[in-house]
Amino acid sequence: MPTSTVEDYLKCILVESQASPGARVTTGQIATALSVAPGTVTSMIKALAKSGLVSYEPYSGVELTREGRELAMHVLRRHRLIELFLVEVMGVDWSEVHAEAELLEHAVSDRLIDRMDEMLGRPSVDPHGDPIPDARGRLEEPDAASLVGCPLARALRVVRVTDQTPEFLQLAEREGLMPGSELVVASRSEAAGTVVVEAADGRQVSLGYRAASRIQVAAPE
Repeated sequence: MPTSTVEDYLKCILVESQASPGARVTTGQIATALSVAPGTVTSMIKALAKSGLVSYEPYSGVELTREGRELAMHVLRRHRLIELFLVEVMGVDWSEVHAEAELLEHAVSDRLIDRMDEMLGRPSVDPHGDPIPDARGRLEEPDAASLVGCPLARALRVVRVTDQTPEFLQLAEREGLMPGSELVVASRSEAAGTVVVEAADGRQVSLGYRAASRIQVAAPE
């Protein structure tokens, strides 16, 4: 059985690769995401490569093998289902579940995960709008754009918040930018690096490009 550390690395590589499809994940990206030293990452990546879970090229980066991707999807499924279960069933605030799920994802059995999935009605996304892999490891990414790249003056719906630090999630909730919220991007200034969003109640919110890039929207269903 893989250790929790191995699972953390594989899940991290998977998530980072999804953010930049087609590109190898660098050791620097992994070090930043996991808050570990670059040398530690290099040692672990070499071990994962020896186990056949990743393909690693020094100075080029790393990518998951088929076996590594299957295991990473398995861990990601557990993580996101646990997050949703904590919010929907246990009433934990959505800004707090990420850290809890990081711990629980290594401890729960597949049988318990399947039961959670059934209780939740076989959901497709977690509380933050991240897609949940199905039991076969298939993942369907939403067709969405960030507030930086979406159309102006059109009705839109928030489908995903990609920054899951407690501070950012609290900001999103406070400004009415949680998944399911409806809005219109009233204006965008590349020179100033700002996006002005108008909520369904008419209230306007001004966001910097960095924050706006972490909110994904799509046309209302």
